[in-house]
Amino acid sequence: MDIDLEPVVDNWYLHLDKGQNFRVIAVDDVIGVIEIQHFDGDIEEITFDDWAELEIELSEEPTNWAGALDIAEPDDYGTEITDTADDDWLDPIQEVKKPTKAHPATW
Repeated sequence: MDIDLEPVVDNWYLHLDKGQNFRVIAVDDVIGVIEIQHFDGDIEEITFDDWAELEIELSEEPTNWAGALDIAEPDDYGTEITDTADDDWLDPIQEVKKPTKAHPATW
């Protein structure tokens, strides 16, 4: 590992020997642990000594988070996001109106 490579919250790193991306989500200097989140969503705590032994380098943030959701294909997101047209976002919001008369039994 590069001695100058410090754990920085929200930085992404590549685990060279595993070929996996992870990011630092917390650093606790008091108890001496670093909390990391792997691309697949798993969270792990490691000590500063273990960090010093890792073979890692800085990495870019992943372009999609499908790994954390265990989704293989974009069509599997469940939102049919590939079927959403630009005009769908421009439709005005329909106003929700209160009922004019409320019946006490429905409260």
